[in-house]
Amino acid sequence: MTIAVTGATGQLGRLVIADLKAKVPASDIVALVRDPAKAADLGVQARAADYGAPAALEAALKGVETLLLISSSEVGQRAVQHQNVIDAAKAAGVGRIVYTSLLHADTSPLSLAAEHVQTEAALKASGIPFTILRNGWYTENYTGSVPAAVAHGALAGSAGEGRIASATRQDFAEAAVAVLTTEGHDGKTYELAGDDAWTLAELAAEVSAQTGRDIPYHNLPEAEYAAVLTGAGLPEGLAQAIAGWDVGASKGALYDTSGDLKRLIGRPTTPLKDAVAAALKG
Repeated sequence: MTIAVTGATGQLGRLVIADLKAKVPASDIVALVRDPAKAADLGVQARAADYGAPAALEAALKGVETLLLISSSEVGQRAVQHQNVIDAAKAAGVGRIVYTSLLHADTSPLSLAAEHVQTEAALKASGIPFTILRNGWYTENYTGSVPAAVAHGALAGSAGEGRIASATRQDFAEAAVAVLTTEGHDGKTYELAGDDAWTLAELAAEVSAQTGRDIPYHNLPEAEYAAVLTGAGLPEGLAQAIAGWDVGASKGALYDTSGDLKRLIGRPTTPLKDAVAAALKG
């Protein structure tokens, strides 16, 4: 069985490839990337595949039985890009598609949700057997700011008391591999989130406990938080989006208690304290 992974040189894709190699022969794995040279260290076959080049996508998918479609990083272009991949997969005779969507995509207030909903609909219309992995937030989305919070003596955000049921990229990668390498997942949608939800104030408290310093959480209005992010060097559009996602989190957009993730990976999800420790180690 040949399994192909889009975005294989991305942060999630690399983890998926590494875990797949522990489950199936490397000769059965195909890394789909824009630049195969950048995938040389993955230890699997790499094929050139650009979301914006349908003909090349079809050629890259020839002989693939199962495809992991990791959502594109190009927000605003995802729906068209994903449709290109789905069309190419159908033309190439791909037998199954597993797609990384967004937690509660159909009801989520997050600006990211619409393109995921469109992709889910495209999958269902394609006639190709599919599985939807609605990934929650990566813990690293927040622990990535831990060093800056320590440096500035405070953690800022706009999530209020919203509880965030995050999990690490490794957790999500293992879930994808479990679905790719086992049966019984066709037509299913999994809501994937961490076992233990936390607030940004609790994240700040954990950072404080591990550093021995007082790192409080400052909850800011959306526009003010966006301005802080812009001041830190983020592009204005991205800063506004991140602040908006935090507001979504304050409304429960990143909270879930389904337990789907821990069942798929066969273990508890990575605790927040472990992710914080990893972030502090750099």
